[in-house]
Amino acid sequence: MNEKTDPPCSSKKRSKRRFHFESFCIHGHPWSYRWDFKHHIVPPMSSSSAYRLERTRRAAQGFEEYTEPYHHRRRYRPIYIYERLDEPDRAMLEETLAKMESATYAVAFSSGMAAISTLLLTLLEQGDEIVAHKTLYGCTYSLMTEWLMKFGVSITWVDMTKDGELERALSPGTKVVYFESPTNPTLDIIDLRKVARTVKKYASKARKQIYTVVDNTFATPYCQRPLEHGIDFVVESLTKNINGFGTQIGGLIATRHTDLEPRIFLARKDLGGVLHAQSAWATFVYGVPTLPARVQLQMKNTKRVAEFLREQPEVDEVRWPGFDTHPHFDIAQRQMRTPDGKFAPGNMIFFRMKGAPAEARAFAETFMDVIAEDAYSITLAVSLGQIRTLIEHPASMTHAMIPPEEQVKAGIDPGGIRISVGIEHWQDILSDLKHAFEKARELTRQSVQV
Repeated sequence: MNEKTDPPCSSKKRSKRRFHFESFCIHGHPWSYRWDFKHHIVPPMSSSSAYRLERTRRAAQGFEEYTEPYHHRRRYRPIYIYERLDEPDRAMLEETLAKMESATYAVAFSSGMAAISTLLLTLLEQGDEIVAHKTLYGCTYSLMTEWLMKFGVSITWVDMTKDGELERALSPGTKVVYFESPTNPTLDIIDLRKVARTVKKYASKARKQIYTVVDNTFATPYCQRPLEHGIDFVVESLTKNINGFGTQIGGLIATRHTDLEPRIFLARKDLGGVLHAQSAWATFVYGVPTLPARVQLQMKNTKRVAEFLREQPEVDEVRWPGFDTHPHFDIAQRQMRTPDGKFAPGNMIFFRMKGAPAEARAFAETFMDVIAEDAYSITLAVSLGQIRTLIEHPASMTHAMIPPEEQVKAGIDPGGIRISVGIEHWQDILSDLKHAFEKARELTRQSVQV
């Protein structure tokens, strides 16, 4: 077993003190087994794909640790062999994200989908069932229906916002309960504690293990920490708010299930979806430290944008968890909280245009085309959580792989638009939106006259 090393005395003292979330995001752990960088304010960027080994036995020991089910990698100095196995920047990012998510450990991946697929392949076997909320990100839906079902995993779709649906769906074959909260793109808010209690109650009676998995991308650990509500696993796209600048792609698994830690790291090693060292460094040095400040400003802007959208005659509904008109506002108030307890409804908005499906979709496309051509502070683009305000049409973009009839069942309206609000000056964002509505109205009138 690898030799355990104690941290320096000064680091021991600092580690016993309690720090606010914002300070921790900037400074991280006072000391790390992963890398002794006490002389650096900013840790160096690792750029080596392979590492020098002192002895043959040391390399063998490092590989053995990936198959040893009782090895706790967090307690010992790592043996760095090859970047796909482990490396310093990614390991320090994982330590910090674990603390942010209230997890025991975190595992970083090359993308959010790499994290989701690796976790599900780790938890599931042929013949198992996933019970999933009806509304999921398009690529997650595709992963389940195109690939997991191909290998003998069944999917049961339910509406977890409705009382009793989850209880009725659980069966002897259920192994994973999977959902997002808030959901992409409709911003459903699912009661985390209620799901966790329901699943644990059924699993206890059935004498089997059922895992709950939540995609926390829209909320981020600043606005919501599902593990604190009894959820087993969090998956997240590091690409979005956590990186925040639209420069790196990454994904995350966070959990308290130490019994599965070796299996998850083994799966990442074998499947190969590791987060590149330079992407880990950028997210660790720029993304994580600025997350609280960025999200705070984004939420202030989001409130103003959502209020403006509600005033537009073409808009049928504006969904933002911060409005008391949101159908799940009470749940959002209870579980979407910053680490110091403030309500944090996030920076995502979903709004629908009025009219029949074809009419609503036509106006939505015209509106977004104007944005693409004329707007300065709003960009027509997929992704979210950046410092830039991004707008997209889920039905034809991020969720296009979901068949139209299934989109309707999932609440993805043909005239629905998703906005990820950035940190530009709010008046510029509103000015661009106002111009887009005015020009879209005029273009629509002209097309009708023709």
